[in-house]
Amino acid sequence: MGMTDVLIVGAGPTGLVLACDLARRGAAVRVVDRSPAPPRTSRAKGPNPRSLEILDDLGVAEEVLAAGSAPLPMLKYRDRRPVAEADPWADSAPSADARYGRGWLIAQWRLEGILRDRLAGYGVHVEPGREVVGLAQGRNEDESRSGSDGDYRGHGAYGGHVDVTYADGPAGRARYVVGCDGAHSSVRKLLGIPFEGTTAEDQVMVCGDVDLADGVLDRTRWHQWFDEDGAVMLCPIPGTRTGWWFQAGPERDGRGRPLAPTADGFRRLLAHHTALPGRALTRAELLSTYRVNVRMADRFRAGRVLLAGDAAHVHAIAGGLGMNTGIQDAFNLGWKLGLVLAGHADAELLDTYEEERLPVAARTLDLTSERLRATLEAIRRPGGGLDAAITPDTTGLGVGYRWSSLAAGDRAQEAGEPGPRAGDRAPDAPCADATTGQRTRLHRVFAGPGTTVLGFGPGSAAVLRETANAYGGDAGVRVCRVYAAHEDRAGAEPGAVVDDAGHVAAAYGTGASGDPAAGTVVVVRPDHHVGVLAPADDARSVREYLRRLHGTGRSAERSPGMVDAAR
Repeated sequence: MGMTDVLIVGAGPTGLVLACDLARRGAAVRVVDRSPAPPRTSRAKGPNPRSLEILDDLGVAEEVLAAGSAPLPMLKYRDRRPVAEADPWADSAPSADARYGRGWLIAQWRLEGILRDRLAGYGVHVEPGREVVGLAQGRNEDESRSGSDGDYRGHGAYGGHVDVTYADGPAGRARYVVGCDGAHSSVRKLLGIPFEGTTAEDQVMVCGDVDLADGVLDRTRWHQWFDEDGAVMLCPIPGTRTGWWFQAGPERDGRGRPLAPTADGFRRLLAHHTALPGRALTRAELLSTYRVNVRMADRFRAGRVLLAGDAAHVHAIAGGLGMNTGIQDAFNLGWKLGLVLAGHADAELLDTYEEERLPVAARTLDLTSERLRATLEAIRRPGGGLDAAITPDTTGLGVGYRWSSLAAGDRAQEAGEPGPRAGDRAPDAPCADATTGQRTRLHRVFAGPGTTVLGFGPGSAAVLRETANAYGGDAGVRVCRVYAAHEDRAGAEPGAVVDDAGHVAAAYGTGASGDPAAGTVVVVRPDHHVGVLAPADDARSVREYLRRLHGTGRSAERSPGMVDAAR
């Protein structure tokens, strides 16, 4: 039985992003999905700005933008007549520190297809029709079992595995298993992890992909009919000529119970709420009933098995954060698994996945429930609509982990002082390559599966040199000196950048010091979050942080005594 590094169960956006991130790190990955063929789901309407940054890092953002469309203005109706128009994205534009000012509309199945193609480029193909029915965690003699809940701690990077049983076909074995298999996750159920929360049986929506006769409705708008007795919403599906996402309040029987969605039911709802005849709806498929579920696993990890995306948390649809939270879970977990598998970091690094993402999921549950309340409130009034769910919180750009044990060496920041703090998303900023003068951006510097050490000011040169000597680029650590426009760049190392317009200094709050020899060092994790922000003379904070993630690098060969101290 061959051993794979990571078995990913579930090939939705969460599982595919995780697989792409691990595959480019050289990990041996398998992705299985119980569906016999890729499902043509239409649920998520697209990535938010933070997810677009992640997709850009994985090299697929251009394709995603080309296959989708910008979010559309919303046209709201009452009693079949248009009463208001709103464009919640009218004022959102790219900024120096965030390249994507708004999310993007793309059918989920198109996004999944793009990610599957990227994964195939690494030689990994989703294995369809593979249902996981058993998980057994093996352990080495030196691995102790604590508690009776099957939670293994202290597992080293080598040895230790999970035996996986499938409904049919040979069993498999993996060092780690990640359940990305949705709200009804088999992996979560096999682990016996509770999924506490509520299902609002009365908050029901019927959904589907429909075709409308050509030309009956303007495809440059997201149409929303909200009446006292129900609602219909139609949003054009990008990349199709006549396809629309259909969402509506369900038909109900004589006792007020919601009826299952059918094509004829959709036609009756269309005729009842809109000025269109039912026959304008020529085809309906992928019909589903959506109930507001607000649930969360009480932990995201049991030994060598982890949960991500809907398998770990589900919440109200308002604000479109479901798929996005899953993509962001995957991007948090991928680099940590990669460093542990490569033997650079201790397996305890994996504990920081739950430490960081569980509070984010809990906050997302609260945020989406609040947005749903606001939306239900808004649509009672003529002119109210789904724009009530869109707030700056829904971009994902503000999500950080200041509480995390990985947010180390935070410089004491005065209230109102500019720049990020340890744990925050590392801002993007336009700059220029110091040797070629070509335009670039910090997020391009960060892109790829490595940790980046940024040095500001002449004082940072020593730390950058020490880091480059210790890790030499091969261990996934790169250094980047950021020169101010007025600084002498003679002898700039390859990869250095010039902050020619001052955007980097503004984003990182590094322009304040009057001392020409001073400087700042910022360690940026592979998922674009700040790990350390320290004065340039604090080489020790940088050294200790990198050692925790990447081991001791090449310096270990010169000073074997250091290894014990570091672990």
